[in-house]
Amino acid sequence: MASIRKEVHIAARSQTAWAALRDVGALHTRLVPGFVTDTRLEEGVRIVTFGNGMVARELIVDVDDEQQRVVWSVVGGVMTHHNGSAQVFADDNDGCRFVWIADLLPNEVAPNIAAMMEQGIAVIKETLERTERQRAA
Repeated sequence: MASIRKEVHIAARSQTAWAALRDVGALHTRLVPGFVTDTRLEEGVRIVTFGNGMVARELIVDVDDEQQRVVWSVVGGVMTHHNGSAQVFADDNDGCRFVWIADLLPNEVAPNIAAMMEQGIAVIKETLERTERQRAA
């Protein structure tokens, strides 16, 4: 099983990052605009359309306000197993850490998913830092 972990420091309050992450139906507007172009919620599943045209059905497993963590699982498609999580951690420098983990099978899809996650986490950083600057202005 491939396990992919991406982590980035974000110059934004953890509250700002968590508010965007926990809004599971607004990935395309609040967290990763452009990387994700549309998000629709349907009975506990979100349908995510990525900028590259890929569409994923994601079962929302948990939204944990105390741990500031969202867990989801891609269902259907080429992956035989997928578990994803993203979590926000406050740090001491008026910012936060954003950690995104994906465990998946088959291993052969890992390089493409890792590349997408690398692109996605860069957009998350840019979006949340812009949101924080606008809030402070």
